[in-house]
Amino acid sequence: MSRTEARRRARVRVARLRHLIAGLLALAAAVTATACTTGAGDDRPGIVVTTNILGDVTREIVGDEADVTVLMKPNADPHSFGLSAVQAAELEQADLIVHNGLGLEENVLRHVDAARASGVATFAAGEAADPLTFHTGDDGGPEGEEGQPDPHFWTDPDRMRAVTGLLADQVIEHVEGVDPGTIWANADRYGRRLTDLTTWMETSFGEVPADRRALVTNHHVFGYLADRFGFEVIGAVIPSGTTLASPSSSDLRSLTEAMRRAGVRTVFADSSQPRRLAEVLRAETGGGVRVVELHSESLTAEGGGADTYERMMRANTTAMVTGLTGD
Repeated sequence: MSRTEARRRARVRVARLRHLIAGLLALAAAVTATACTTGAGDDRPGIVVTTNILGDVTREIVGDEADVTVLMKPNADPHSFGLSAVQAAELEQADLIVHNGLGLEENVLRHVDAARASGVATFAAGEAADPLTFHTGDDGGPEGEEGQPDPHFWTDPDRMRAVTGLLADQVIEHVEGVDPGTIWANADRYGRRLTDLTTWMETSFGEVPADRRALVTNHHVFGYLADRFGFEVIGAVIPSGTTLASPSSSDLRSLTEAMRRAGVRTVFADSSQPRRLAEVLRAETGGGVRVVELHSESLTAEGGGADTYERMMRANTTAMVTGLTGD
C-alpha cells in the first residue's frame, strides 16, 4: 500500500472517530454520512498547523490548494494548550506539519516529534526565522535562559515575511497535488502585504519619543519587535520566555526598581493570560502603572479585533503607541 493510500484510509478513520466523540446517536447513519461527505475530501492533501498565528499565515499561502487544520483555538496560550486524541491522530496523517518550534508549543512537541518519526514532513517556522537568543543582564532578560533561542519571531513582520517564502517551498516540496505557481503567487502577494505592514508599523512607532521606548510585558515576548523597531526591553513580570514560569518576590522587586529607573509607566499583558501578575506589579509600584492588554501570542475569534496575523499586529501596534505616549 502506498503512503498516499494509507493516509487516505487513516483520514477516514480519524473522521469516524471524530463523529463518535461528538456523540452521534445513530452510529450506522453517521458512518454512512461520513463516507458520503468525505469521500472526495479524503483525496485532498492535508496540512496541520499547531498555532493559530501560523495557521492564518499558512492559509494565506495555501489558499484552496489543500486542507489546512489549525490545532490551537482562538485566545489560547501556545505554551500550555494540549491536543485531543483526534488532533494527535491528525498530526500523524498530515502531508505536512507546520509548527513554531524553539520550545513554544510545550505540550504539543512530543506529538510533532512522534509524527516526524513516523515519516511526516515537518517545518519549524521559528528555526527558519534566523532566531534571536534570550539574554540576561540589566535589561531584565529571562533568567536561566541565557543563549536559548527566543521562539516569538512573529513580532517582527520582516521575519514573518521571510518565513512565508520558506513555507511556500515546503508546501510545494511535501504536499502532493498542489499547484506550485499558485502557491508562489499567494506567497508573493502576502509578502507584499507584510512589507506594507512593516512600513505602517515603522511610521506608527515613530510617534513614540526616545525617552518612552521602553517595554515591560507579562513575559518575554517582544524581543524581536524591540530589535526591529528600536525599543528597549526593561523586563517582564514573569522573568521567562514562557508563561508557565512564575515570578518570585525578588523578581518583582528587581523589575520594579528597573521600571522606576527607566520611568516606565505602562505594562503590556497578553490577553490569553490572566492579568493578575501585571496587577500585582501595578500594586508594587503604588498604582502608578497602566496595564494595556495585547494579543501577542494568539489570534482572537473572528470579529475579535485580532483574528488574523495582520490585524493582530496592527491592533498591538496601535495599543502600544497609545500606551507609551499617553499621559
